[in-house]
Amino acid sequence: MANKSTICLWYDGTAADAAQFYAETFPDSEVGTTLRAPGDYPNGHEGDILIVHFTVCGIPCVGLNGGPEFRPNEAFSFQIATDGQAETDRLWNAIVDNDGEESACGWCKDKWGVSWQITPRTLLDAISDPDPAAARRSYEAMMGMGKIDIASIEAARRG
Repeated sequence: MANKSTICLWYDGTAADAAQFYAETFPDSEVGTTLRAPGDYPNGHEGDILIVHFTVCGIPCVGLNGGPEFRPNEAFSFQIATDGQAETDRLWNAIVDNDGEESACGWCKDKWGVSWQITPRTLLDAISDPDPAAARRSYEAMMGMGKIDIASIEAARRG
């Protein structure tokens, strides 16, 4: 373990699949070392993939194949800042179209239950606009969206 702090995500035997999807989908992401169990454990056997080291957008993570006892929830999410509608659409669609789920305000969930906020930088700028009316209009526009539509956010910001 090279990093002092690493995010550990719990999977039910699918950590390698999830890590590979993240590496193929997000920039600055890769699959690292895979460790196999040196002995049997409650939800697996000696030789099964136990741990997968990977990075998501430069963030070090560990996927632990711990079993079905725990599922991710929205209390934890990756927030991915995007630079335009094409990148927003590509990432959102990659997650949702791979058996994921749409949610509100730029959130979606992948098929492993991990939540993602696909957040255009334009949105962040708009809801923090120094003009409170522009920020409010932008925020209200966002509240009615699933995937963020940058043109609609910009139009709301302008009034």
